[in-house]
Amino acid sequence: MIETSLTLNSEGFLLHLADWDESVAMQLAALNAIILTEAHWEIIWFMRAYYLQYKHLPNARVFTKAIAKQLGEEKGNSRYLHRLFPDGPLKYTCKLAGLPKPPTCL
Repeated sequence: MIETSLTLNSEGFLLHLADWDESVAMQLAALNAIILTEAHWEIIWFMRAYYLQYKHLPNARVFTKAIAKQLGEEKGNSRYLHRLFPDGPLKYTCKLAGLPKPPTCL
């Protein structure tokens, strides 16, 4: 269960980046019926680093290409990412990473 001190928006995204840590990610994953594996964490940590470096969220295509460039083609493709996050790789990576909802996600 989410701690009462966490502030989420109506779609379950963390409102304050500074509130995030690994335990928050695990709580958010549980709320979204996602069991985190090392593969999930690799993408989550990648997304946090990307956001902190570039100060914006990529669209899905740029997200996939950036993963391919840094982590390899076998991970930077939509089939792999959809296996990890079936309901939307970019949206759920950002949600679990404590980042804002990407503007391109419905």
